[in-house]
Amino acid sequence: MAENGNDGGGFLRGFLIGGVLGAIAGLLFAPKSGKELRSELKQKGNEVLGEAKEFYSEAQVKAKGILDDAQRRAEELKKEANLQLAEARLKAKEVIDEAKAGAKKVKGAVEVGLEAAKQEFSKGAKKDETKA
Repeated sequence: MAENGNDGGGFLRGFLIGGVLGAIAGLLFAPKSGKELRSELKQKGNEVLGEAKEFYSEAQVKAKGILDDAQRRAEELKKEANLQLAEARLKAKEVIDEAKAGAKKVKGAVEVGLEAAKQEFSKGAKKDETKA
């Protein structure tokens, strides 16, 4: 039907109005008696009403199909987004854990270096004391 979804109602309305006006104009300009005219108007009105109901029913089925498809796609997208979010969280946790482990190694190396520097400083200070 229409891309923006607004022309469906307008089309149906135009279809119905055009059908009714066309039937009325055809009947009014045809030379018939009042009884025949009323009977034919009633018959044409029932035909137009039947066609309109059929058109409406088909439109409902199509709209339901479109809505069901859109809902299914939305659910699929939601599942995919949740999966990607879970993967991103897992990767972020791994990166954080690796960073913490790296920070612990650096901290340990700094502490060992400081201890070695203190010992060297102490040795140098003791040598200076013995020289003096």
